[in-house]
Amino acid sequence: MGAPVLDLSEAISQIEALRAELHALRAENEALRAENEALRAENEALRAENEALRKETEALRKENAELKLRLEEAERAAHRPAAPFRVPESKRKSQPKKPGRKKGHRGSFRARPKHVDRTVEVPLDRCPQCGGEVSEVERVEQYIEEIPPVRPHVTHLVTHKGRCPECGPVRSTHPSQVSTATGAAGTHLGPRALGLAMELIHRHGLTRRKTCAVLSDLCGLHVTPGGLVQAAHRLAEKMRKSVEELIEHLRGSPVVHADETSWWVGGPKWWLWVFTRSDATLYLVRASRGRQVLQDTLGEDFPGMLVSDCLSVYDDATPLQHKCYAHHLKAIKEAERLADALGKEALNNLRSVLLAAMALKKEMHRLGAEEVARMRRALERKADEAIARALAVPAAAKTGRRFEKQRDHLFAFLDEAEAEATNNLAERQLRPAVIARKVSCGNKTERGADTWQTLTSLSVTAHQRGESFLTRVAQALAPP
Repeated sequence: MGAPVLDLSEAISQIEALRAELHALRAENEALRAENEALRAENEALRAENEALRKETEALRKENAELKLRLEEAERAAHRPAAPFRVPESKRKSQPKKPGRKKGHRGSFRARPKHVDRTVEVPLDRCPQCGGEVSEVERVEQYIEEIPPVRPHVTHLVTHKGRCPECGPVRSTHPSQVSTATGAAGTHLGPRALGLAMELIHRHGLTRRKTCAVLSDLCGLHVTPGGLVQAAHRLAEKMRKSVEELIEHLRGSPVVHADETSWWVGGPKWWLWVFTRSDATLYLVRASRGRQVLQDTLGEDFPGMLVSDCLSVYDDATPLQHKCYAHHLKAIKEAERLADALGKEALNNLRSVLLAAMALKKEMHRLGAEEVARMRRALERKADEAIARALAVPAAAKTGRRFEKQRDHLFAFLDEAEAEATNNLAERQLRPAVIARKVSCGNKTERGADTWQTLTSLSVTAHQRGESFLTRVAQALAPP
């Protein structure tokens, strides 16, 4: 039998069915291809996310390991005798500096006294060993400075009082008189003795009890801590005008360094501010860490340069500012701990900018104006490049933003001869106060804080100027 013959209509139907099936397969294939592309994109996103998580995990692992080491080191240090004062191993230098002064440092020796109270000549007539004659005798001179035996110099002061028909009650006075009190309160400390006590407390940081012990043991003066407190209050009132003059002096200064630290006045939440320059230091105890303290002290239109750390209250407080390079360098060092290779390179570029600026400041005195201007322009370009590079690297971006924020006054200290790259002056002036705070916990009353800030400011300023605080006290206590 021959092959069966399909009906034409049936063949066409089968072709149409095959064609429809082909279209369906094509559509399904396109859907699968689109799904495959979506899965591939999702896979890439997951891969990128996984890489980011891997880096984050690595950074956290590194930070965790560092924290463990620091914890172990702290636990070990806590069991050592001098733990609170011990330098951490991480901060110890592998090759410490050679002890003593640097090479080329100006020598120091005891200078010949400006006055001689007595001359003693010891002849050499015979040999001290055998008693024989001595020839070629030469004169040998020495000067011996010694403290003579000290005992209080007591003045029996007799004054008189009477009545003037025009002025009423009057009395005579004497320059060494510090008070007109009589009777049980009729024995007083003289101006120099009181000035010495105040200097021991407010510049050398002795407690009042130790000051009483020093005056008793070395000078034969007997005084109580309470007596020193009352005397200090009276003295501070009489020297208040000197503090006002000190504030005016700082307001007219080309550069002022400022810093602050926590304080205690019968409780926490007080602040000790310091405003200083090479010849003056002002301490203020305030219940605020706000910008108003700056404006009240230096004035709202302070024309000089304010050198400070990067605390926000200082930002834009004055037109001319400089931020402490030591704080910038510390921020760079902290960021380097967790930075990768690119981050460390970017951070090192920022560090090199600061070091170059400090080197330029050191050499400016011997360079010509044109050379300084050329180096300054190169420094500005280098700074812009380093900041842009840091902002583009995640590990250095935070530090880069810090520099970007302070960019307008990053090199301001180069424009003022008295300005320093760091705020070390203010921190050095704060250090004795911080030690005093550890010993005495600050002040108990607001009156005590006011007295402390007044006398400490004046005693430290007198030392900076090479003046005698004892003389200043005597002048303040002199009767009108």
